[in-house]
Amino acid sequence: MNEPYKPLAPSKSVTMAIKALAEGTAAPDQQQMALSWIINELCATYDLSYRPDSDRDTIFAEGKRFVGLQLVLETKINLNRRVDNA
Repeated sequence: MNEPYKPLAPSKSVTMAIKALAEGTAAPDQQQMALSWIINELCATYDLSYRPDSDRDTIFAEGKRFVGLQLVLETKINLNRRVDNA
């Protein structure tokens, strides 16, 4: 298990996809690549958050995972059934 606070080094293609996403110019495959990397690698959404040697690292990892879970939820939510203020 890695230390959750250490920065990751994405590939050049992922970095380009994230930059294009931020600029609003990403092609569909770049959008999918960027979101996939954010959910799976950056947030470690589907990884175990528990760090046996550090409760602080566990908490940090769980915070990242929470962000990933929120992103996944938004991709799967049924907008016709959503009730909110917007």
